[in-house]
Amino acid sequence: MIDYAIYMIDPDGIITSWNAGAKRFRGYEEAEILGQHFSRFYTEEDRRAGLPHRALDTAIRKGRFEGEGWRVRKDGTHFWCHVVIDPILDPSGTLLGFAKITRDITEVTQAQQALEQTREALFQAQKMQVIGQLGGGIATTSTIC
Repeated sequence: MIDYAIYMIDPDGIITSWNAGAKRFRGYEEAEILGQHFSRFYTEEDRRAGLPHRALDTAIRKGRFEGEGWRVRKDGTHFWCHVVIDPILDPSGTLLGFAKITRDITEVTQAQQALEQTREALFQAQKMQVIGQLGGGIATTSTIC
């Protein structure tokens, strides 16, 4: 199941709204998350690398930020997500904040990885079968000569 969160953040990255989807898969009640910086959902490594700031900067410069990465729930567990951040501008072009959509795609990603691993195993098995057949054919040819 793909779950998603939609919330608003101000120009400084402070969370100003929180939807039921965000509560459901992030684990935070609205009252405990409003006023917090959205970077709290990023891994420590991503925060140290400045990823939250770069995401907002990219959204401003390019009109949108889109990416995938690990995020952290209230209980400390990690999930793989797809993120879209769109800047919200007033008619004069002044930045009012950002709309942020986060989709939890952990299950989909895991299923895709399992499928890829199965395909790779099948390919390797087929390759070994062909090598075995070729080796058997060479041995038979050598015996005949």
